[in-house]
Amino acid sequence: MTTETRAENSAPHGYTADKEAYLKRLRRIEGQVRGIARMVDEDKYCIDILTQVAAVNKALHAVSMGLLEEHISHCVVGAAQEAQSSGDDTAVQDKVQEATAAIGRLLR
Repeated sequence: MTTETRAENSAPHGYTADKEAYLKRLRRIEGQVRGIARMVDEDKYCIDILTQVAAVNKALHAVSMGLLEEHISHCVVGAAQEAQSSGDDTAVQDKVQEATAAIGRLLR
């Protein structure tokens, strides 16, 4: 099943309640990246540029961790609740595998 198919067939995502906050953070990060490009264009000191790159990485990491926490607390817990009533834990296993794969990608 593709990501688009999952998105179309599922209930609201765990991050939906915080969507505007995520978008605000991502727009801020986007501005930081544009600032880094400007710094390179203006031949700024490399250590200053690296400092800004580190700040962007930290900000993206915070967004990633927030989304991962939302996935676990909403999607995995929701699947566990469904499994409790249906007796089929396949969805739980799928959601845990998704989370594990996401953590693996974040750690690379």
